[in-house]
Amino acid sequence: MKRNDIVMVELPPPLGGAGREQAGRRPAVVAQDDTPGLPTLLVAPLTSQLAALRFPHTLRIEPSSENGLSMSSVILLFQLQVVDRRRVLRVIGQLEEHYVVQFDLGLRQMLKL
Repeated sequence: MKRNDIVMVELPPPLGGAGREQAGRRPAVVAQDDTPGLPTLLVAPLTSQLAALRFPHTLRIEPSSENGLSMSSVILLFQLQVVDRRRVLRVIGQLEEHYVVQFDLGLRQMLKL
């Protein structure tokens, strides 16, 4: 897996079973480089709920053969999560370059870099 891959991941449920974190099986964008030896991966989960665009630090992407998505989706930059690599089920595609530019800008703005 490498940065900007779109992966299908199994996110753990929130502690106590309730919360606002994304959970369950869903696509996510890999947000880190492929550093050898790291057992974890930083990902930004996606949702098909377009109403999530009301939140800051989100990015809408459209399905394509390159990204492997089947419906319009929203990248939830503000929901960055570290997951064990064993939670990644498979790579489904790659984020297109024009979205990569927006993704990187969104991360920099959110993290004030």
